[in-house]
Formats: sequence, C-alpha cells, structure tokens
Amino acid sequence: MTQPTDLLTAAPPPAARTPHATARPRHPYRTALSTARARTGLVLAGIVVLAGLLAPLLAGHGPTDQSGQSLAGPGAPGHLLGTDDLGRDLLSRVLYGIRTDLTIITIAVPAGAALGCLLALAAAAHPVADTVVQRVFDLLLAFPGLILALAVTAILGPGRVPVVLVIALAEVPVFGRLLRSGVLVQREREYVTAARVGGGSGRRVLVRHILPNAADPLVVQIAVSLTVAVFIEGAMSFLGVGVRPPEPTLGAVLSQSMPYLAQSPHFAAGPLITVTALVLGLSLIAEALNREIRR
Repeated sequence: MTQPTDLLTAAPPPAARTPHATARPRHPYRTALSTARARTGLVLAGIVVLAGLLAPLLAGHGPTDQSGQSLAGPGAPGHLLGTDDLGRDLLSRVLYGIRTDLTIITIAVPAGAALGCLLALAAAAHPVADTVVQRVFDLLLAFPGLILALAVTAILGPGRVPVVLVIALAEVPVFGRLLRSGVLVQREREYVTAARVGGGSGRRVLVRHILPNAADPLVVQIAVSLTVAVFIEGAMSFLGVGVRPPEPTLGAVLSQSMPYLAQSPHFAAGPLITVTALVLGLSLIAEALNREIRR
C-alpha cells in the first residue's frame, strides 16, 4: 500500500508548471435544470413538496383524528382518499407524512454531507489525518444500512432523531470520499500549479481554486442522497423502527396498509404514488445535473 500524501501541499508534476493555466469553467446548473428531464423532475418533486408544505390547508382532518368509518373507500363523505383501519383520513395522513419525511431528509442529508466534507478536508490537511479519516469511512461502510438502523434504534429507541442519525451516518463516507477524490484530481490540474507558483498559500489554493471545481459532483450527490434518504426512512418506518406512531410518515402509512391490500388496495395507493413521484422527481434532477457535469 502506498504511503498517503498531503492533498494540499503535495508537489505537482514538473510538467504541469505553467503560470498561464486557468481553471475549467463552472458548470451551468441553470442549463441542466432547463432540460426536459430536469423540468419533469422539478414538477414531480415540486408537487409533492408543495403538498407537504400546504398540508394544514389541504387536509380536512388532523392526521390522528379518528372517525367511525374504518377502511372507507376513496370518495367517502369527508374523506377524499378514504380512511385507514383506525378510521383516520388517508389524505391527511399522506400530506402530513410528506411533511415528516421532508423534515427528516432535509436535516439528515445536509448534516451527513457537512460532516463528510469536513472529514475530507481534515484528511487533506495531513497524511496521518488522511489515514485516520479513511479508516473511519471504512468503519461506517462496513455496517449495512439495516444493521446500522437497528443498532441506533436499539440504543436510542424509535423516533425522528434516530432516523436522522442513521441517514446522516450513511451519507458521511459517501460525501467524504467524493470530496477527497475531487481534491486529489483537482490538485494535479495546471490552474492549481499556476496558483501555487503565484504565491498562493495551501489554504487559499484550496478555498479559491480546488473546492469550487471539486464541488460539482457533490451537488449531484445531494439529489441522489435525498432519494436514498426517502428509502431509508421508509424502510425504517416499514420495519417499525422509525418515527413513533401515531405520527405519520409515508413509510409508516404504507406499512400499515400491508394487511389490507386485498380488501382495500386504496390504503396503499396514496403513499405509494407519493413516494414514487418524489423519488422519480429527485432522480430525474440528479440525472440531468450529472449529464451536464460530465460534458
């Protein structure tokens, strides 16, 4: 195994020393988001997000309010999507479930990304730190997502905090390794050599030149990780180790519908369609950004 090197101060190849080299231009995200694929994704994800944000206005009932109509079908009086096995309004459960899911993933993914990037920058500062950080990433990757979820829940119990923690821990090595790879690639570019020759310090070269050009894959990864986070939350709620009932999540509503699929398929339709629209929308956005970046 080769010895780790300092990612910021490692000497570039002599042939790359040209003070007139310039960094490649930033990728136009606006162009990527203007494609038909990205517009479709924005519409799908936007509808789901807007529905969740407007849940108090769109829902005619509270998400835990019970009625005497158990497993009522769509179009029942006062219940557009019907009711669940406890007589709770399914439209309200789905809308408030979107709010819960959005709250969790918009906290967990940025937290995991920030911690992963900070560890990657620490690895860039010194060879010893690089070795330690890589072993931390290996340790986190050694735990399958389900085992990690069960371990965290066994310690903290079910709830929002364990779900956020599981998602964040799962994303730390993803973002950390991605940024570390970007730094390794960018530090060999000619514009970095030119900045060093011009007297730029290691920190200035990193902040002003390397990071802006290594950040493009991170933008794509955020969209991908939001999609993964939806699945992780859904899986944890489906297994009963996620958010505590009766608080609704899309995964919890879908899990509760499983025993009634044959007699009341409408029970699963709402959360299933919502999850599909959200995941498909985020996936289309990520694909459009990735195509533009790789040009």
